[in-house]
Amino acid sequence: MELSIYDIIKRRIITEKSTDLFKELGQITFEVNKHANKIMVRDAVEKIWQVKVDKVRMVTCPGKSKVFAKKTFKAPDKKKAVITLKKGYKIDLPEQFETMGVSETQKEKAPGIEGN
Repeated sequence: MELSIYDIIKRRIITEKSTDLFKELGQITFEVNKHANKIMVRDAVEKIWQVKVDKVRMVTCPGKSKVFAKKTFKAPDKKKAVITLKKGYKIDLPEQFETMGVSETQKEKAPGIEGN
């Protein structure tokens, strides 16, 4: 199965754990295509954001069973990738302002960022 680099990475995962990983270790968590492997994810991140990837860790999360109207359904499986960049590289993502602990005054100075 041939996937383009934009089909491999689906979205960024923003949870409490992934935010802590980003603050402490600079690791970024993405939801990826379930057919992607480490090499495909590494190449996609390097080509999209022009950075160098140090490490890729993959986690497959099985879907949970759910009951709705006396019928059992299984949620689809998900695959996550935790990316560690090499020193000196950084990915600028729109959600990073909240996760990096930017103060309100810095949000006001930054163009396109609205304060809460």
